[in-house]
Amino acid sequence: MTEYEHARQAYAAYGVDTEAAISELKDIPVSIHCWQGDDVVGLDGGGAASGGIQTTGNYPYRARNFEELKADIKKAFSLMPGKKRLNLHASYAVGAKVDRDEYKSEHFADWVKFAKELGLDGIDFNPTMFSHKNVKDGLTLSSPDETIRKFWIKHCIACLKIAEYFADEFKNQCTVNIWIPDGFKDVPADRLFPRIRLKNSLDEILSSGYNKSKVIVAVESKVFGIGVESYTVGSNEFYQNYAAKNNICCLLDNGHYHPLEYVSDKIPALLAFYDTVALHVTRGVRWDSDHVVLFEDELKEIAKEIVRNGATQKVKIALDYFDASINRLSAWVTGQRAMQKALLNALLINHKELAELQDKADFTALMVRQEEYKTLPFGAVWKEYLKRQGLEEEYLSAIREYETQVSKERV
Repeated sequence: MTEYEHARQAYAAYGVDTEAAISELKDIPVSIHCWQGDDVVGLDGGGAASGGIQTTGNYPYRARNFEELKADIKKAFSLMPGKKRLNLHASYAVGAKVDRDEYKSEHFADWVKFAKELGLDGIDFNPTMFSHKNVKDGLTLSSPDETIRKFWIKHCIACLKIAEYFADEFKNQCTVNIWIPDGFKDVPADRLFPRIRLKNSLDEILSSGYNKSKVIVAVESKVFGIGVESYTVGSNEFYQNYAAKNNICCLLDNGHYHPLEYVSDKIPALLAFYDTVALHVTRGVRWDSDHVVLFEDELKEIAKEIVRNGATQKVKIALDYFDASINRLSAWVTGQRAMQKALLNALLINHKELAELQDKADFTALMVRQEEYKTLPFGAVWKEYLKRQGLEEEYLSAIREYETQVSKERV
C-alpha cells in the first residue's frame, strides 16, 4: 500500500474523500502579486515604495525591468500548483509615456499576452496611489487639495477601464482593489472631513460608468502605516460601511488589523451580508510587515472558513507580501504553496460532522475530533496533489539553479 493509499483510507474513516479534495483544490484560483519580484518598485519610474509601505532586506538579483520580472514570474509560477491569476499594480504599466491618470489598456497589453502564454485564469488590478509625486503630504483621495484628489480620481477611473479590458480578454471578472496610504503621523485635528473627502472621491469613481458585471471593485482598510501611525483615513469601519452602502466589495488583508483581530473570523461575518469577499493573504509580525505567508494556524483557519462555507469561488483569494531579505522566487513559491496547503487542509475536514457536534452542544467530542484531524497523514495527500500537478515537494534546488544560471547575471 502506498503512502497516499494509506492516507486515503485514514481520511475515509472520517468521512473525507481525498480524491474529491484534490480535484476541488486544483480549481480554486489564487491571485499572485507581481510586486514580490521587484520590491514594489514598478515599471513606471515611481521608484522604491513609499507612502506607508516599506520593503526590508537587500538580497541581490532583484528584477530590474519588465523582461526580468516576466522571467522570474514564469519560473516561480512553474513551481506553483493549482489555478493561478496574476495580480498587477498600475505602476507596472509597460512603456507608458503618460502619467498614471492617463493610463490605458495598451499599457498593459504585454501583460495580457504574457498571462495568456502562462495559461493563467486572469488578471486582477490595483490603482497605485503611492510612490508618486502627487501623494501630497501623505494624502491622495482624501487630500484637501482638489487638484491632487482629481488626479487620483482620474487614475482610479482609468484603472476601472483597464480592468474591463482584462475581463474581456480572459472572459472572467477582474477584481480592482483600491488602497490608499492617507493618514497622519500624529494626533489629527480633524478626523471626519478627510473621510468625507474620501467618500466623495469614491462616489465619483464609482459613478464613472464601469461595467459591474466585469469588474469587482474592492476597498481595503488598514490600521496604520509607516508615518501614519495615529490616523488612517480608510479605516475598517469607514470601508465596511461604504462597501455595504454602495454594493461593492470589502477587502480583508490579514496584516491590516490589530494583532488580536483575526480575518478568519471576519470572513464568515462578511459572507452573511456579501456575495463576494476579497482577501489579501499576508503574514504580519507585530504589525503589517508583509512577511511571506507560511502554513500557520491563522492561515489554516482562514482556509477553513472559505471551504466550510462553500465560498471557494466567493472569496477572491490574493497574496500580498514582499520580502527582500531572501530569494524572491522562493518567497513567491513558499507563500503560494502555503495557501494551497491551507486550502487542502480545509478540504480534508468533515465540516458537516463538526457543525453537527457544535449544534448538539457536544463540545467535548468537537474538541477531540478537531485534535484528531491534526495528526492525520496530510503530508501524503499533499505530495499526491503535487505529483498530479507535475511537481515535487522539494523546489529549493530549482530556485538555486535559476539563481546561478539567470539571476546572478544581473550586476
